[in-house]
Amino acid sequence: MSRRCELTAKGPQVGHKVSHSNIKTKRRFLPNLCNVTLISDTLGRSVRLRVSTNAIKTVDHRGGLDAFLLKAKAEDLSPKALVLKRAIEKKKLAAAS
Repeated sequence: MSRRCELTAKGPQVGHKVSHSNIKTKRRFLPNLCNVTLISDTLGRSVRLRVSTNAIKTVDHRGGLDAFLLKAKAEDLSPKALVLKRAIEKKKLAAAS
């Protein structure tokens, strides 16, 4: 399982661990990922995703999973989230017409 957020595409970053004597060694900064069940109002079902805590706050700020996915860029989303986005767009288009 990759350490990448399914909604924001946040992944591990590389940096230095700096000791007291200022010796620098490589290390990885991993994103804070959580397994979360989010509810899609348009589809009327819940979805399990592995997202960062930052993404959880952003989803809440934008007004839910549907609003977040409609505004998100397709290249940032995982294949699972992209399928959800297309399903939400299709359902909203059908409801509008």
